[in-house]
Parts: sequence; structure tokens; C-alpha cells
Amino acid sequence: MHNILNQTNILTSTRNNIQKIMDNYSLEQLSAIPAGFSNNLIWNYGHVVVTHQLLTYGLSGVEMKIEDEVISKYRKGSKPESIISEQEYDFLKSKFSELPQQFHNDRDKDLFTDFKNYETSYGITLNSIEDATTFNNLHEALHFGVMLSIRKFL
Repeated sequence: MHNILNQTNILTSTRNNIQKIMDNYSLEQLSAIPAGFSNNLIWNYGHVVVTHQLLTYGLSGVEMKIEDEVISKYRKGSKPESIISEQEYDFLKSKFSELPQQFHNDRDKDLFTDFKNYETSYGITLNSIEDATTFNNLHEALHFGVMLSIRKFL
């Protein structure tokens, strides 16, 4: 359990760093796709929210805390389609900050006892909620790096 608690701290720190990037730009800038990139800051932001849900709740067969429409818009393989509204950004921002704590609470309730093994596109097979939690942090750090690159072009 000690390892997963450290993973929670890593998730919180990464999310705080990502939010600092987001807070510095307008919706138009968050939606801009710089030359050479296939997505934008807001897509990466929504993508980490959705992926965390898919890797933890989804692979555990636990009801996800985000709607299918949002999952479809930001899941792997999707692309940004337009400038988002202030309401959509506010929604994502609330989920971005609330869902890690919800996950922590649900994990403490032992909701993630069943887990469907999953091979990631990174070539790592996830066999447990602990694996998913650790891998999610790697995934979010990767997207944080992409966001650091994107912001240089805004």
C-alpha cells in the first residue's frame, strides 16, 4: 500500500503542474493546435482525465465517474475538433481536480478488486490496479511534457 500512496502524491503533483500551464492561457490559446502537433493543450488536459478513468475504473469494471460523450471526445485516437466553451472547460477543470480524490476514496473502499489485464500501447501489460495507477502517472507525465512543448508555440 505504501507504493500506491506515493503514486497518489505523484498524480497530485503532476496534476498541479498541468493546471499551472492551463491557468496561463485563454480558451482560444488552449484550443490552438501549433504546426507540427496533432492536438492542443485542452485535448491533453481532457485526455489525462479520461485515460485515468479508463485505466482504473474501466479496467476494474467499476462505473466511471465521467460521461461516455466526454470519454469519446478525449480518449486515445481522438482529435480536437473545435474551440471549447467556457462551460466545457469548467467541467473538465472540476473533473481534473475532483476525480483523483474520488479515486483515492474508492480505492480505500476496495472497489478495484477485479481487474482486466490490458496491454498498453507503451508495451506494458497492466495486471492490477497498482499497475494501472503507476502506469497512469507515466502517461500523465508524458502528456505534461507534450503540453510543455505546445506552450512554447502559443
